[in-house]
Amino acid sequence: MDPIGGNVAPAPAVGKILCFSCGTPIEPNATNMCIACLRSKVDITEDIAKQNTLNMCKSCHRYAVPPGQWVTCAPESKELLSICLKRVKGLAQVRLVDANFVWTEPHSRRIKVKLTVQKEVIQGAVLQQTFVIEYVVHTQMCDNCHRAEAKDFWRSVVQLRQKAEHKKTFYYLEQLILKHKAHLRTVNIKQLPAGVDFFFANRSDARKFLDFLLSVVPCRYQTSEQLLSHDPNNNVYNYKYTFSVEIVPICKDDIVCLPRETARSLGNFSELAICTRVTSVVQFIDPKTAQVAEMSGNLYWREPFRSICTQKHLSEFTVMDVDTVNEMDMRGSTGRLSEKHVVADVWVVKSSDLGKSDNQQYHTRSHLGHLLNPGDTVLGFDLGNANVNEEHFEDFEKRQSKKGRMPDVILVKKVYADKSTRKRARQWRLRRLAKENGSVTDGSTAGGDYEDFLEDLEEDVNIRQGVNIYKDPNAMPVDQDDQDEAYPKITLQEMLEGLNLQEEEMAPVGPSDADEPEEEMATEGSGIA
Repeated sequence: MDPIGGNVAPAPAVGKILCFSCGTPIEPNATNMCIACLRSKVDITEDIAKQNTLNMCKSCHRYAVPPGQWVTCAPESKELLSICLKRVKGLAQVRLVDANFVWTEPHSRRIKVKLTVQKEVIQGAVLQQTFVIEYVVHTQMCDNCHRAEAKDFWRSVVQLRQKAEHKKTFYYLEQLILKHKAHLRTVNIKQLPAGVDFFFANRSDARKFLDFLLSVVPCRYQTSEQLLSHDPNNNVYNYKYTFSVEIVPICKDDIVCLPRETARSLGNFSELAICTRVTSVVQFIDPKTAQVAEMSGNLYWREPFRSICTQKHLSEFTVMDVDTVNEMDMRGSTGRLSEKHVVADVWVVKSSDLGKSDNQQYHTRSHLGHLLNPGDTVLGFDLGNANVNEEHFEDFEKRQSKKGRMPDVILVKKVYADKSTRKRARQWRLRRLAKENGSVTDGSTAGGDYEDFLEDLEEDVNIRQGVNIYKDPNAMPVDQDDQDEAYPKITLQEMLEGLNLQEEEMAPVGPSDADEPEEEMATEGSGIA
């Protein structure tokens, strides 16, 4: 180095030697061999398998991770790369430097991974090599999908029951389940005369479905469990669970007689009322004053009661005269009044007695004053000639008979047109759950209940808000006479597109991302007593 000029002397030249195998000049190293000769004599990847296999479920597209786990992985993801590396035998003998995917045709069922590894070879020399491992993807069904395909396997069941004579509440609940897609985790749905059973692969899915039911209908439930197996060494218990759900046995258009204390707790509400709607609460209306009240499921189960009249016990009446009642004439209506109903004095005659000389005309006060006109047909309950066996009604009848306030007829709903006419003019339809019939049911009765539910959808806008209504592409053109007839219809603006009648109504069941320890699940199905 020159101390005055500050110039740096060049580094001394490194001497070269000849490779003892091929004679190529190389820089000195521990093996005195060139890289080509070293690779020809030493292969650090000889103990690593270049061909391997992966197992993928053909239903849920999850990959198997031994010993018994299935993991969801996106193509060329870190999770999939980790699974591939764990399948390589002999990789622990070398040092992994880099790993990445090599593009392959997506439908070839081949996955290629390029690895770069290092290993110490002769006399401390470190050799680095790059090679490609090819994986063949084999299809195999995971345990959860296999159980789902079997259709007879379940670990938890929700048994839905309602002790009512018709199924309006069930049909409305079915539409809520479809709209919120609460049925996607079911492995099977079975239709029974008393209700529906929903089967699930694990307890958590059944619990979520139960929480959904509690939020949309007034109901109560009980749980039971059955021990299937027990491993005393690992202290693992395998159960099946049953959730027995009972819906309040009150349906739309039912006439009820509330217990006296219950009616007072609702704000001095009338004991004799009509059910107008069943949602998360039961809604009632007093036909004399149009006062409305709501009852929760908890309040109902404190002091249960049953209907004194359902829609199947209603008779047809013909309206002779209607006289609207002023608000000043309605006494005792201290609660909240309905804004869409009008109270009126109505004179009716039984439709079967029309034309007879001795027909009897009935006077009653009804909340249907905004709908009724002379000549209309209305469904009502002939209370004066009925034999009602219900303890709360007997006490109510004794008190009202002394005061002379017992009505002879209670009007429930207006009849707009013949059922066949309305069905023929209907340009829409609903989706249905794909259910397995558990036993023989009365098809004519079920069809009549479903037709009544469709008419309720046409007549009540509030009920339609929770239902997806679709255009029917196979509907027949409507005659002009049917279009001009005055009865409620659903407009095109309220209908949705995209209903494929050929596709399966119930979506396929997918297993959970991680298999739960099966400490779960329910007793073999029996309904609520």
